[in-house]
Amino acid sequence: MINKGPLSPPPSTVGRGKRAQPTLLADATYRNPAIFASGQTALYHNDFLNVYKSWPDPTVIISDGAYGVLGFDGDTADASRLTDWYSPHISAWSKKATPQTTLWVWNTEVGWATLHPLLTEHGWKYVGLNIWDKGKAHIAGKNTTKLKRFPVVTEVCAQYVREATIQGLTVKEWLLFEWKRTGLPLYEANIAAGVKSAATRKYFDQGHLWYPPPPEAFIKLVHYANLKGDPAGRPYYSLNGKRPATKEEWLKLFPKFNPIHGYTNVWKRPALKGKERVSLDKNGAAAHLNQKPLDLMRLLIEASSDPGDVVWEPFGGLFTGTLAAYLTSRKGFGSEIDRDYYLMGIHRIQSALVGSSTARPLPQQPFLYGERNE
Repeated sequence: MINKGPLSPPPSTVGRGKRAQPTLLADATYRNPAIFASGQTALYHNDFLNVYKSWPDPTVIISDGAYGVLGFDGDTADASRLTDWYSPHISAWSKKATPQTTLWVWNTEVGWATLHPLLTEHGWKYVGLNIWDKGKAHIAGKNTTKLKRFPVVTEVCAQYVREATIQGLTVKEWLLFEWKRTGLPLYEANIAAGVKSAATRKYFDQGHLWYPPPPEAFIKLVHYANLKGDPAGRPYYSLNGKRPATKEEWLKLFPKFNPIHGYTNVWKRPALKGKERVSLDKNGAAAHLNQKPLDLMRLLIEASSDPGDVVWEPFGGLFTGTLAAYLTSRKGFGSEIDRDYYLMGIHRIQSALVGSSTARPLPQQPFLYGERNE
């Protein structure tokens, strides 16, 4: 979204911003194509704010929008303007997110730092900061002798989640509060959960050592509390006030995370080049200045969702996140306001579909829903 108020920055130059030619991949059969859909994947040629209400609730949101470096037409001139740029988008994400949603925010270090207060204001809980280290090859051939700082070869990707609340309490507060309501001594929680001391030492801890009991242990706590707790206070550990919570309901209170062996929060991965880099011509001119590696997008999606879950990519660009969603059997929803990038994104998705052994044959022209020229 481009702010149009008095503080709006000038758009980037053509050389710094969009490199796609107006006719690139254009389909002469269509005028103003709006949606490309195939299977569980949908790409929208629109501002995200105009279409997100029709999308299902996300398990993953991948944000790769403005960086405050005039990287594309409509980016801001510096990081100080990013709060205004992102504010309506973060508000929209917050309305559709659930406690199972993970938000991944790509940006520069100062861009992320600028956005962090806005994210926490909207109820997003910071989990950690990941650094993409592109290596020294990223600055090969560039004159860095006149810089007054060390050359930058990194981008960051911050992880945020939604923290569930029950009756105005966080989950860890609610766990202890409900047990105290039973009138049972704290040590009996260890007996109830079938652990030596983890219930009182970990499950009921109110500081940084807290971690939620596994589903099996939680169900044991619930059963014991309702069996031996003060009958006047039943049901205990209820989310609806009518019956105790189930294992399935407990799991939905937390974001998904599937640890992937061998990865830390520093991703040593060279910048894109070769066949993966989407090019405009045979000379290899990059179509997009900030195309993300497909393997890193897959890493984010596979770590924070399961097959069949919904992935949002509100600033699609070349739709690397939506493509990764398709390749990992997720439901991908992406939007892009720029028509040329949108058409290139369709081309990438179609290429993946054609290369799949299970994909149905596709027509020569993009399968688009839009207004036709007759």
